[in-house]
Amino acid sequence: MSQTTFIDSYKHKGMRKSLINLLQSKGIIDKKVLAALEKVPRHYFFESAFTEKAYQDIAFPIGEGQTISQPYTVAFQTQLLKIKPTDKVLEIGTGSGYQTMILMELSQNVYTIEYNKVLFERTKKFLPTLGYNAKFFFGDGTKGLESFAPFDKIIVTAGGPTIPKSLLNQLAINGNIVIPVGNEESQKMLKITRITTLDFEQEEHGNFAFVKLLGKEGW
Repeated sequence: MSQTTFIDSYKHKGMRKSLINLLQSKGIIDKKVLAALEKVPRHYFFESAFTEKAYQDIAFPIGEGQTISQPYTVAFQTQLLKIKPTDKVLEIGTGSGYQTMILMELSQNVYTIEYNKVLFERTKKFLPTLGYNAKFFFGDGTKGLESFAPFDKIIVTAGGPTIPKSLLNQLAINGNIVIPVGNEESQKMLKITRITTLDFEQEEHGNFAFVKLLGKEGW
């Protein structure tokens, strides 16, 4: 986690604005998603020596074999979800908490679950210091959070071999899951919509490469 004093300078804001322009050129058009990425200080997640990298469109290691996701990927998944302020959102894979903060700019009702205990403890402590009080859980994200279901939107920030049945079961009618599914090297971004209790629609939205989704219904 960043050792930098939490200063969000004009320089940082300028770098974020340049990043937003880049994301727009890559096809991110949802104004609310762009506004969220422009507001959240991504450099807070970086050691001061790497601040310049915070607003490049790249993933970056955060320890524990995990990365803070590439801004384009965060924006792309979030845009697919079309989150409304009233939505109950479940995030599988809290990681650094950057995606969590983006989600919370769009809905204050965000649940997030992390498989790695070190990352869970770090992020659960860090995000509230920035004013982002998500509902944090430690455990197997592939099982979801059955006692809090149904969820209007579910976002999975790691690549799995299949879509966990537990997550499908916890999705509200007309709700959406966005999840990368494939092998360990490459996954297709899927958007699943629950039409009825038993019926789902699936869309494919390009190829991505994520860290592995760990857990009972993952790797």
